[in-house]
Order: sequence, then C-alpha cells, then structure tokens
Amino acid sequence: MMPKILMPIGDGSEVLDTFYAYYRLPEDGFEVVVAGPEVRLYHTVLHEIPPNPDVPWDITQERSGYHLQASVAFRDLVEADFVGAFVSGGRAPEYIRYDRDLCRVIRELAHANKPIACLCHGIEILTAADCIQGKRFTTVPKCAIDGQQGGALYVDEDVVVDGKLVTGRGYQQNTAVLKEFLSMLKSEQMR
Repeated sequence: MMPKILMPIGDGSEVLDTFYAYYRLPEDGFEVVVAGPEVRLYHTVLHEIPPNPDVPWDITQERSGYHLQASVAFRDLVEADFVGAFVSGGRAPEYIRYDRDLCRVIRELAHANKPIACLCHGIEILTAADCIQGKRFTTVPKCAIDGQQGGALYVDEDVVVDGKLVTGRGYQQNTAVLKEFLSMLKSEQMR
C-alpha cells in the first residue's frame, strides 16, 4: 500500500499547480488522495497574466482547465491516513478555506509535523487552518498578506522551506517545490 498524500481541491484549483503534483507524486510511490467539499468532479482553471504588453491585464486571467474527481469529502478526512499534504493554488482556496473540516485536517497534519507543500493561493488555506504562525513562506506577492495575517513571515523568494513546510510562488516553481517536498517525505519514511 502506497503512503497517501492529501490534495484538497475545489472548483477553480489551478491546473498546473494541481496536475503536476497529481502525476509526479505517484512516480515516487505516493498515492494522491483528491478531496473536495463533496465527492464529485471539479473544474480546474488556468491562471496567467498574458505576456503580451499590447493586451495588458491588471489581474490574473482565468481560463477553463481540465476536470478532476474528488474521491473523498473534506468531512471524511482523517489525519492519520496521510503522510503529508499538497495544497495547490488557483481560485479554489479563497472558497474552500471556509470549510471547517478541511481546516481541521490541515491543522492536524501541521501539528503532527507532517510535510506540507503549498503553492500560490494555497497559503489562504494554511492561514485559515491557523497552522503557519511564526513560519517563513512565499507565494505570489498579491497573496503575501494572506500568510502574514496568519502570523507568518513573507519571504520574497521563489521557494521557501521552513521545517516541514515548503512553499512556492506558483506553477513555475513546481519542480523545485516537489523536489523539496519529496525529500521531506522520503526522509520521514526512513524513520
């Protein structure tokens, strides 16, 4: 049986943040358990600020992405079932952070000192779960205040590791975040 990684999602989870880890973690022997507010199919989105200066955007442009099935509802999550969590960004975190059961299990994972990886807007979930007080983190600059409101220290770097927490700005840091996260997970398995 493969050790399980929790991946919370909702409508609007960022497609690259989510799917890179979804496919990469099993390559190293981890089962990704996709959880949502309910057991159902969810819509992902592509977020980017288009690189064309002739068509400026002040905010992130959002386009439809792939769909992803949640196999378990947040209310049915048990911390002991997981060796860690991967929290992706996108629009979903701003909505699912209000789910008490999601916040409960993320907080329990953090208090059990299990590895947690977080990209982009995912920091909103960690703040809502009240589990980043005193930690150093990174995210996209517009979400820095979200982590700071949780008592954490924003660091203007692509990837930040603090204890068992690894954070990255966004999908561009997928490779570096997963490298750190997998290193943590594997060192935990050797204990």
